[in-house]
Amino acid sequence: MGKSASRLFSEEALKTHNEYRRKHQAPPLKLSSKLCSEASRYAESLASTRILKHSVESSRGNCGENLAWASYDQTGKDVTDRWYNEVNQYNFNQPGFSSGTGHFTAVVWKGSKKLGVGKAVASDGSTFVVARYFPAGNITNQGHFQANVLPPKS
Repeated sequence: MGKSASRLFSEEALKTHNEYRRKHQAPPLKLSSKLCSEASRYAESLASTRILKHSVESSRGNCGENLAWASYDQTGKDVTDRWYNEVNQYNFNQPGFSSGTGHFTAVVWKGSKKLGVGKAVASDGSTFVVARYFPAGNITNQGHFQANVLPPKS
């Protein structure tokens, strides 16, 4: 994937994140070139092993992480939409972490300020996407979800 293609992908993912964040009263994220290159590096490593697994926490320096795999070329909007759609399983009356809604809560986490996104294509044509969020969201301490994952404005 060329530099301009990856830039386009990142900007599309950022735009889609910020549309969803606006709906949940969260400030817009800013794209970080440092986080983008780290996310891209990790996406390349996932594509080379073709195994989808989170990076070691110590290697991502206080960043949250969303991952995605698809057998086709994903757009920034596609992948962000898929993460966000977990909103349907999220219970705003009992806020908290759940493995079925972790991607959604990372997308709209109010306290996150910066985003880095990377995509890599594996030898079989499938794509691996890594998003990094700074500071990390999904903090499981009491009260953090109520303050950071707000219900959508209608």
